[in-house]
Amino acid sequence: MARRKARKKPVENKDQDSFLQRLGPGLITGASDDDPSGIGTYSQAGAQLGFGIGWTMLITYPLMAAIQEISGRIGRVTGHGIAGNVCRNFPAPVIWSMIVLLFVANTINVAADLGAMGDALKLLIGGPGTLYVVLFGAVSVIAQIFFKYERYVAILKWLTLVLLAYVVALFLAKVPWGEALKGLLVPTVDWNGPFLTTLVAILGTTISPYLFIWQSSQEAEEQRIDPDKKPLKREPENEDQEVKRIRIDTLVGMAVSNVIAIAIIMTTAATLHASGKTDIESSAQAAEALRPVAGALAELIFALGIIGTGLLAIPVLAGSTAYAIGEGRKWPVGLSRKPKEAVAFYGVLALSVALGVGLNFTALDPIKALYWSAVINGILAAPIMTVMMLLVRRQSVMGDLVISGPVYCLGWVATAAMFMCIIGMACSMMWS
Repeated sequence: MARRKARKKPVENKDQDSFLQRLGPGLITGASDDDPSGIGTYSQAGAQLGFGIGWTMLITYPLMAAIQEISGRIGRVTGHGIAGNVCRNFPAPVIWSMIVLLFVANTINVAADLGAMGDALKLLIGGPGTLYVVLFGAVSVIAQIFFKYERYVAILKWLTLVLLAYVVALFLAKVPWGEALKGLLVPTVDWNGPFLTTLVAILGTTISPYLFIWQSSQEAEEQRIDPDKKPLKREPENEDQEVKRIRIDTLVGMAVSNVIAIAIIMTTAATLHASGKTDIESSAQAAEALRPVAGALAELIFALGIIGTGLLAIPVLAGSTAYAIGEGRKWPVGLSRKPKEAVAFYGVLALSVALGVGLNFTALDPIKALYWSAVINGILAAPIMTVMMLLVRRQSVMGDLVISGPVYCLGWVATAAMFMCIIGMACSMMWS
């Protein structure tokens, strides 16, 4: 009996920690979704369109959660990320057109995030913003190559808690709650270029290609480094347990992301839009949305939020590029590998950040770049989502674990919504 009790004890501890253990790639993906590009896009949306754009966050939540769950399941079931599966199941032009577009979009996003981080630090202490861009880029690459990523992220996740200031500011600002709730619960659409472009930007920053690549690759990598795990299609008896873990992880991560996004939109709508400031042109203007709660500390909190989320998001952006190219070329990939074990993988990662740094020595407007990088991500997301949805119905890819049911339907709804917004934006620009 004593031996039997001794065996039960670790199982009991495992059950107590089971919820926290389910949180991993999905939570990190959700946290990185509110990167400087996200903050810039949501701030611009709230300032430009007021409360009337808030409903998009409720609509996008089930769509982004479904797409991210599908991404995670691809990685866990097959043992390869999205790019690794595409290169094994589609002609070379498909994988390389996808990779080239992803490289361009992610590099622009890295540049925009670095530019915003440099601008935010300049706002606090003055000095040359481009020097700060170089420093942030160097720190990011060095940390990814030489530090344990888990330790790096553990520190940065605490720093991103400053974004909760937007939630606090929302309740301290003078918000007309009737109007705010109407904007959140009642969809309204203006069929004009600015509205539809903002809609694509919002979709592009909440449903972003680099997030798909990242979550699928992280699920595949966690399986690869765990000797007790095999790709799920080779041990389908664990399907229920693993799908449940991925679903909880994803739902929590995306909920955190969207709650912060709602708070940013409503706070900027109640402060900047209400005072007639409908176009954010600098970090200083964006920081003004926090003054109702932070007062003189508004710029400090804004800067820490931008820097913290940027340092968390840049590894995800550059890492997703490196995973996509590395898996497409069938190189050894993974942030858990030592540099000498994955030289080409880390080389692509460093190149993506270096090009992002270089773009900041051009006439790049950090706030505008954040917004337009989200638009580019939205345009790129649609074809990648289509390829994903085709992959998950192939038995040659997923074995007996092909995806069906509500999650599969929501994945196609999200894909269709992205295409429709892009088409609407293009038509409105041609007609204007």
